[in-house]
Amino acid sequence: MILQDEVLVPLDRNTVFQALNDPEILKASIPGCEELIKHSDTEMEATVVVKFGPVKASFSSNVEIDPSAGPEQFDLTGSGDAGVAGFAKGGARVVLTEQDSSTLLNYEVNIDIGGKLAQIGSRLVEGTSKRLAKKFFTNFEEALLAKYS
Repeated sequence: MILQDEVLVPLDRNTVFQALNDPEILKASIPGCEELIKHSDTEMEATVVVKFGPVKASFSSNVEIDPSAGPEQFDLTGSGDAGVAGFAKGGARVVLTEQDSSTLLNYEVNIDIGGKLAQIGSRLVEGTSKRLAKKFFTNFEEALLAKYS
């Protein structure tokens, strides 16, 4: 499944880039995030609880970040295991473009799921994933403005 969208964030690109690498802001932004640990500039570990229709899954996730092209873009890959509920793995490319004093954030996420999650129907999983992505960016903007305003 591929998710794509763009969001205009009313802060400069460097601030947005730094925030996307800030574990406190990310934890506040990720829906259902119970724990987020930054092991290094390129590795994070998270516990996230998500409900896909009748299936509630607690994912133990590992994420690798490649910030080497920052602040214009960065890539990340990750995988999460939810035990009997299934698993998810994927990657994302985030591109940050300056627009006056704001930043246009474009993202493309590729997600593969398996286990019970894959059996509940792709429309339900895709709909939930889109809703979670929108919630992430709403939370992200709120966390950013609270910290940097």
